[in-house]
Amino acid sequence: MFEARHTMDAPTTTSADNGTSGGGGGWFTPRKQPATTPGTEQEATEGRRLAAMRPVGRNSTSEGTAAPAQDGDSGPGAARQAAGRDHPQHAGDGATAAQPGASSVMAPPEPAAGHVPPPQLQVPTQRTAPAQPASPDAVLIRRTMAEVGPVADQVTSYFYALLFVRHPDLRSLFPAAMDTQRDRLLRALLTAAEHIDNKPVLVDYLQNLGRGHRKYGTRPEHYPAVGECLIGALSKYAAGVWNPEMEAAWVRAYTTISQVMIDAAAADELRAPAWWYAEVVSHELRTSDVAVLTVRPDQPYPFLAGQYTSVETPWWPRIWRHYSFASAPRSDGLLTFHVKAVPAGWVSNALVHRARPGDIIRLGPPGGSMTVDHTTDSGLLCLGGGTGIAPIKALVEDVAEHGERRSVEVFYGARTDQDLYDIDTMLRLKQSHPWLEVRPVVDRQGLLQLPEAIREYGPWNEYDAYVSGPPGMIRSGVDVLRDIGVPVNRIRHDSVEELVAAI
Repeated sequence: MFEARHTMDAPTTTSADNGTSGGGGGWFTPRKQPATTPGTEQEATEGRRLAAMRPVGRNSTSEGTAAPAQDGDSGPGAARQAAGRDHPQHAGDGATAAQPGASSVMAPPEPAAGHVPPPQLQVPTQRTAPAQPASPDAVLIRRTMAEVGPVADQVTSYFYALLFVRHPDLRSLFPAAMDTQRDRLLRALLTAAEHIDNKPVLVDYLQNLGRGHRKYGTRPEHYPAVGECLIGALSKYAAGVWNPEMEAAWVRAYTTISQVMIDAAAADELRAPAWWYAEVVSHELRTSDVAVLTVRPDQPYPFLAGQYTSVETPWWPRIWRHYSFASAPRSDGLLTFHVKAVPAGWVSNALVHRARPGDIIRLGPPGGSMTVDHTTDSGLLCLGGGTGIAPIKALVEDVAEHGERRSVEVFYGARTDQDLYDIDTMLRLKQSHPWLEVRPVVDRQGLLQLPEAIREYGPWNEYDAYVSGPPGMIRSGVDVLRDIGVPVNRIRHDSVEELVAAI
């Protein structure tokens, strides 16, 4: 069992320190050296960390200079530069539902509902800077990653053991079933550190994480505890290559990472709540496993068509799943979601089979950049599969509300006729708007028909393309679009293999 740990200096929200000092009051410097007892020398050594840069939350009158907080990637202009950076869920919890411990304190955005979680999470690369030699810190960090990669499960288990033994007060911020939490928190930190040189993309990613963490009750003082345990786990399992230089590189990287998240959360706190309560006002079961829910938030909820939010139900506290908005912003303030219940999907099954009008759920902040760029008159090519039709419908409504006459082509893919649960709504939109074309595409005899249908019509090289649905459909759809000449920077889709911020 690990010994009790010292109290670490925590970042503050009013310090004038710019985060670059490394004196005796540094972030990883203990206030007193912990006692060493037989069998705990390793743990005591982990506590005697180098003095390091100290993350400081910015004063409430300034967003700071290290990582100026923005509105994230929610603006339409950002969508044109961010193909594949969104991370919504449309189809229930999917394979990730077997991991119902959605993100907790400092955890990354939840995998898309109905989407198979990627074997390795990566920061998106669509807006990477020109190739440059890796910095010395990045070289050391990647060397650590190579060393701990084969024992990732052990690193994860040890990290959480350190965190909960040293800081038991943080346990309540995580889901009760920690076997479902697994490596989300640690992997997000490792991913960010590995891409420490890619500042433009990394800052966006971390700012979204910082804003999203507010709904878990994460505070600036929690970050040092996590950093301490991160270094402890890495030093144990990368012992073969670990040295003071490597430790210092990780301390600097984590300090930068945590500071960006702290700044983003502090700025967001000035303009938005950490979460919204929302009452279910309508629950319509479209099929045996698909429901359309309409909710009324307790205060105005700003978002853009094509974005998504995270949802927590009263039946599974601290477990959040992402769902796309199924309509453009409405004058009455109501929000609509399409949810597909899937096996082992805790949240999706609760929303489809348990939720009723009058129930109260919680919503996180909006996220995602799969939005319409209204500064151009390019046509929209929209591919929606299953409940992935929800954000596509919202995009169509958005174009209509802006009074634009641009061509919008919707391919609505499904495995069976029954899966076209919203086809009547889409056809009514088509009747009202002559610029809209809706083509239902149903797979036949197990063969995917959507890629062939896309090739049959077109050309599409002058269109902005949107792809939403299960991961297999997204992959095949993106491949087809690229094959037929649609520029990659004009393809937006829900992230299957990449993290964002999200979010």
